This record gives sequence, structure tokens and C-alpha cells, in this order.
Amino acid sequence: MYVEIDRNSGFCFGVVRAITKAESALKEYGSEVFSLGDIVHNRMEVLRLEHLGLRTVTYDDMPQLSGRYLFIRAHGEPPSTFRRAAELGIHVIDATCPVVAQLQTKVVAAHRSMAEVNGQVVILGKRGHAEVVGLTGQIDEPTIVVEGEEDLQLIDFTRPVFFLSQTTQSVDLFWHLADKMRERLGDESMLTVDDTICRRVSNRERNLRSFAERFDVVVFVCGKKSSNGKVLFDVCRRANDRAYNIEEESELCDEWFENCSSVGICGATSTPAWLMTRVADVIRERFAGTACGAACDAASEKEEK
Repeated sequence: MYVEIDRNSGFCFGVVRAITKAESALKEYGSEVFSLGDIVHNRMEVLRLEHLGLRTVTYDDMPQLSGRYLFIRAHGEPPSTFRRAAELGIHVIDATCPVVAQLQTKVVAAHRSMAEVNGQVVILGKRGHAEVVGLTGQIDEPTIVVEGEEDLQLIDFTRPVFFLSQTTQSVDLFWHLADKMRERLGDESMLTVDDTICRRVSNRERNLRSFAERFDVVVFVCGKKSSNGKVLFDVCRRANDRAYNIEEESELCDEWFENCSSVGICGATSTPAWLMTRVADVIRERFAGTACGAACDAASEKEEK
């Protein structure tokens, strides 16, 4: 059995930046650092950082954090969070992904332009997701959040629409919904579309599709809370009907690997490389043997060079 890890999978730039900032803050301030929500939507990485001293808190915990350091994760936060932290005397470490920060600015600008024509701002995203909460909280005016075609009923198609997207959504779904909106509006000038999906993430869809097609079995590793993970796993399943989604290696099932000679390991933008490596090692130990595992490692190192 041949086992290969997708070298294009794993942490995106925004997550790497956030975790690097968190590790630096923990070295400098120790147990005084608190993350507002899970720093990344991966339970195993959260546990690793907790062992280093990072503690996860909620909005309700903020009054007890005066004088301490509050970490704003890559997903970003609405301005109200920063104002409240300042009022409570909390030191903020802002690790908002630059791509998300730029989108927040675009949401505000979109609302201003729609206010002039009695229009509405629509965002493709997962309701309740940290990034979407931050986006919709940028301005007091209501923002319509759609997750799929069934949510288009929330839009008033007699009024202009400005359509944007959460950074980690599916490009195909975004443009499909844009086409549906255009049909319903009946006038090209009534719709403004800004594809705000992060290209460092969206390009993974095409690469992942090609990767998944190459193997008998695909094991996709991601946290259960990962929105991006759900999108990318769906790409894997469409490309390979023997694709399985796990959060950690203990969830592997022996029957998945029956009549299997090759396995591809991949993951979401919130999946750490060390976790994919651990999953690959377990598969090699249980099904491929030590010699094969060493050979695969050597082949991967040679390919990277």
C-alpha cells in the first residue's frame, strides 16, 4: 500500500500567521493569553496550544480579563468586540487574516453603495460562523446571509443586490447563486458581484480534485467545526466515492482499506501538517508495514526537493 500526504493541504496563510502570533504571545506573556473562541476550527490543534498555556474564552468571560491579553483569531471580529475590550482594559492581540480584514472593509463599502439605491447586501456564508459574525457586525444595517439556493427567498428581488462571500466558500456555489440572482432580478445593472473568496483557499479545490482521483482511498482530516473542511471534503467525495472524513486517527476504520493499494491523506485550511502526518503513520503501521512507510517518506522527500 502506498500512502501519500497532499502537500497542498493544511494551514492557509491566515491560520499560520495567527498560530505563529499565538505561540509568540504565549512565550512572552504565558498564562495571561486568552483566545476569544477556538483559535482554529481543529480540536487537536486547539489542545496542542492549550498545553502551551492558551485558554479559550467566550464574550461572557471578557469582564474577568482586565489587564490580560485577548487573542483575536484569523476569522476576525466586529468593531464592537474591540470597543468592549478597550472599555474593560483588555490588551488585544489582533490576528485577523489580512484577506478577512480586507473583506470587512468591502462589506462596509457595499452597504454604503446600496444605501444610495435602496439596495441590500448579501453574503454567501455559514450562519453563526466566526468570520460571518465579524462581517455582518461591521455595520448596524442588516446583511442577508445565504448558505444555498434555498435561501434566495430571503432576498427582495425588486431591489438592487450587492453579493459577496465568506473567504472560504465554494467558488462554484458562489457563481451559481450569482447566476440565479441575475435571473431573478432580470436586469444586469441590479446586481453587483464581488468574488471575495480567498484564492489561496479556492485554488485548493482544483488541486484537491486531482489529488483525490489518484488514489483508491482518500482520508480527509479536519475539525468538525471547519466550514472550509466541509466544502473541501465535498470536493473529495465528488472525485472519489471512497473518501472518508475524520478528525483524528482513532476514527480510522479497517474496512475502508479493503482491496486498497493506495491512500491519499489531505485536509482543510485549519488542519495542521503534524496531524495529517500522524494519520498517515497510523495507516502505514496498520496496513502498509514499516518498510513501505519508510519508502513513502523517502519518495515524498525526494519529490519536495
